[in-house]
Amino acid sequence: MRGTHKSGVCPTGLAVGCVVDLSLKVAARELKNGFAVVRPPGHHAESHQPMGFCYFNSVAIAAKQLREKMKLEKILIVDWDVHHGNSTQQIFYDDPSVLYISIHRHDSGNFFPGTGSIEECGQNKGQGYNVNIAFGGLLTPPMGDAEYLAAFRTIIMPIAREFRPEAVLVSSGFDAAMGHPAPLGGYQVSPACYGHMTRELMSLADGKIVLALEGGYELTAISDAAEMCVKALSGDELPSVQEGELQRPSCAPALETFEEVLKTQAKYWPVVQKYLGTIQYSLMEAQKKRNGGG
Repeated sequence: MRGTHKSGVCPTGLAVGCVVDLSLKVAARELKNGFAVVRPPGHHAESHQPMGFCYFNSVAIAAKQLREKMKLEKILIVDWDVHHGNSTQQIFYDDPSVLYISIHRHDSGNFFPGTGSIEECGQNKGQGYNVNIAFGGLLTPPMGDAEYLAAFRTIIMPIAREFRPEAVLVSSGFDAAMGHPAPLGGYQVSPACYGHMTRELMSLADGKIVLALEGGYELTAISDAAEMCVKALSGDELPSVQEGELQRPSCAPALETFEEVLKTQAKYWPVVQKYLGTIQYSLMEAQKKRNGGG
């Protein structure tokens, strides 16, 4: 990207600097947490070429800075952009100090960028530190709150708690939010669900969490979802996810994905084995059974 603002500052460099500076301040406890509202996004930018509107991988650079400057040994990156973060996976594929968990539309590699299949688990010392929740189903039906909450309950949070990160970075794309047409996402995740996913992640790393804006194309959807994330970070009361989604079991394509992910990751994270028999539960049913009812 050759253009600059009138000030002479390249917007791509400014985006990276904002994410890095915010991450360092949160890690140092100068700030409690934060949300970097930046453009352009970064999680597709590979070492040798820009890709998918991305020029530099801001979140990955921030993670490396946290390791080098703050001497952190365990960093969790959660990527809930509807597209897989091919660059983030590539950068940390053999690195056990960074756990990368991505939840994305995959459709057997037929959705951009085509990477991020379930069997891509890392290599060498990094094997097991790459987790892809790669949904299929071709939008029949589209994934929504029930599926994302189930993924958090059975895969993301159990593995994250076992990893015990010292900081959490979120590649916070909002193109899985309702309002995006099929070519750009096609999923139906609500703003409230984004808020609750943020609050779940805040229970890790003593609350040291930074969200960085990635994808998203519908301004209203981005704004509504981001507002709920900021409410969560600020400790404000969140609206409840719709009761129908709390009571709805995940759709069949999602259940197939969860089963494959759990069987694949159990060799690296044995803690997830106990969740294999619960993937068919709605969130309310799972909570009821956990509390001894039903």
